[in-house]
Amino acid sequence: MKLKGFRWYIAFLLCLASALNYLDRQTLSVLIGTIKEELHLNSASYGAINAWFLASYGVMYAVSGRIVDFIGTRRGFMVFVTGWSVTNMLHIFAGTVGQFSFFRFMLGVFEPGSFTGGVRAVSEWFPMRDRALAIGIFNAGTALGSMAAAPVVSIIAVQWGWRAGFLVTGALGFVWLAAWAVLYKLPKDHPRLSDEERELILASQRDEVSNERPAPLSQLLRMRETWGCILVRGLTDPISYFLLFWIPLYFQKRHGFDLKQIGMFVWIPFAMAALGNVFSGAMPRYLISRGWELDTARKTTMGLMTCLLLVFSLAAPQIGHPALALALVGGMTFCHGGWGNMTLPAEVFPRNSIGTVTGLGGALGSWMGALSQLCIGGVVDAFGFTPIFIGCAGLYPLALLVVFLLIGKLGVVRKVGACPAPLAERV
Repeated sequence: MKLKGFRWYIAFLLCLASALNYLDRQTLSVLIGTIKEELHLNSASYGAINAWFLASYGVMYAVSGRIVDFIGTRRGFMVFVTGWSVTNMLHIFAGTVGQFSFFRFMLGVFEPGSFTGGVRAVSEWFPMRDRALAIGIFNAGTALGSMAAAPVVSIIAVQWGWRAGFLVTGALGFVWLAAWAVLYKLPKDHPRLSDEERELILASQRDEVSNERPAPLSQLLRMRETWGCILVRGLTDPISYFLLFWIPLYFQKRHGFDLKQIGMFVWIPFAMAALGNVFSGAMPRYLISRGWELDTARKTTMGLMTCLLLVFSLAAPQIGHPALALALVGGMTFCHGGWGNMTLPAEVFPRNSIGTVTGLGGALGSWMGALSQLCIGGVVDAFGFTPIFIGCAGLYPLALLVVFLLIGKLGVVRKVGACPAPLAERV
């Protein structure tokens, strides 16, 4: 049976993948208060554990993008989702800082494939006008997973202990894999796709590079648009990791939340981030429907988010009332999601380059995030969270400047060649 608007079912499936990705990743953040007491950790040790995760995550973000471009989206997801689900379950055997660092390192090996593969999947299934919204929906899963982690993991941990939290959240990945194996095929071959929707998708791709072999890395690295996408991630991803890893601990240290209160309230900022991710695509799409160019619509949205982020980031650490602090941090996460940094490669590069460029950007973002994690722990122990929030506020205007100066006009796909065919193909 053919389903109307089937491409949006694919977007929802990708959203679930990123939700599971962040649910697994956030499990440690929810449980760290309990684990710190058991293992006698300080904030600097926790920062070092996160740094090991981001060190491998950064390397594999670049490598996974290349892998997805070579083996394809369908197989890429099956490899990476299996890997991170098994690794998350193995956290039940951790009992020392070194062991946690090892398992976080291994988690970082597999988790990037969800994002390099997800951006490529959007380019395979959506016309240019819909890509920002589709990536917003897909990326909203990161916030949904983080939001679900607080109540789900805390309930499991209270009932059966913290190790059960890792076991249950990791096992959910295999449920998703079953759905992926059944549902995901390319549009040209998919039996559930109507002829009208198939033509809509394929017609929008005819101006892009038709050869599916990856573009030469040397050519991509000579393009300023590549470096623009990379630098934007390098500036904004450390903020993502601060919000992801430290917000639960911030409310524990600053506002005295216990594990039960974290489960009850700390999902709110992550829910706001999910709304922000959808807004990052829905707002430009609305403006385009009113006659705006894609470039103007996207940059206007990013500019608005940047201005609001300055206000929220500077105000949040100054507030002593927990409810108001939650509202301000929620505003911050909404605007961070609404900025739409992950969408940029899909708006300027053809399909044979998107995974690679996304991977390179995510690699730099992860390495910068790893460095920031090493700094954050020491700063928090010595001075509290205020300097960190102030630092976040200054990075968004720099990222917006990079978009204007290096990436340039959005919505115009650049011409990028493909790698030469293997000898066997040329004979």
